[in-house]
Parts: sequence; C-alpha cells; structure tokens
Amino acid sequence: MSLTIRRARLDEAGLVFSLVRELAEYEKLSHEVHASEADIADALFGASPRLFCDVAEWNGEPAGFAVWFVNFSTFAGSHGIYLEDLFVRPALRGHGIGKALLMHLAKHCLAQGWSRLQWAVLDWNAPSIAFYKSLGAELMDEWTICRVSGAALTALSEGAR
Repeated sequence: MSLTIRRARLDEAGLVFSLVRELAEYEKLSHEVHASEADIADALFGASPRLFCDVAEWNGEPAGFAVWFVNFSTFAGSHGIYLEDLFVRPALRGHGIGKALLMHLAKHCLAQGWSRLQWAVLDWNAPSIAFYKSLGAELMDEWTICRVSGAALTALSEGAR
C-alpha cells in the first residue's frame, strides 16, 4: 500500500470540488456549499492564488485533501497555515492519511519558518476531536469563531447596525 501527498494540479479543480462536496455531506452542511468548480479553480489556480490544496493518494487514487491558506499572528510575529478543510474519504480512513496530511503541513510550516498550524473542528465531531488531541492539538475552547456574511455583511459594509 502506498501513500503520496502532492499539490493539486491545474486540471484537478473538479476533483477538489468533488472532495469539498463529500466533506460537506459528511458534516451535514451540503446546503451551505454555494461554490462552483470554477470558483475553486480560480481560487487555487488563478492569477494570484491565495488558496492551496494538497491531495493525498492511496495506491494512486485520490483519498483525501487538505485545503489551506497562509495566515499571520501579530502575537507570534509570524505567518502560519490555516487549514480550511481536511478530509479523508470514509472508506480509506484508518490508514494514517489524515495524520500524513497534517504532518505534511507541519513540515511545510517549519520549512517556511512559520509558527503555527491551526484549524477549526465542529464540536459534535468527537472522532476528529479525539484524533486531533492524539496529535497534540490544543483545543482553544476560550475562542469563538465569528462570521459576518450575506445580508449582515452588506449591512456592516454600509455602516448599518
């Protein structure tokens, strides 16, 4: 059995989008996927990409992915990786693919001189929480993610509220 991790290729926007939809289905959030394959292609492979994707292949077949972007900590004074999506197809879990993707990103952080790798996990996802803790991840329970989107984003941009 072999595992390979590599950067997504220009012709794989469809694969990445398919994995996004599989992740959304697993998280019971399919109704929140408004992106298109073209949106993903532009974000990953446009003129100035700010989004990156590493694909894990198990025996030459796509097994999962990590979608991430560079962030910055003013407290640490350094960049890091924010992992937007980590997903391994259910039939291929238990082979160390998720851990290998996280190791790959950790090595990339260190090679760049960056100080952290961070992500969010749904609070109901006990298997993932246990997995992340087993890798040494610190759950930041004192932090709450905030989001402004849709009509609230428009209202905020216009100074309403």
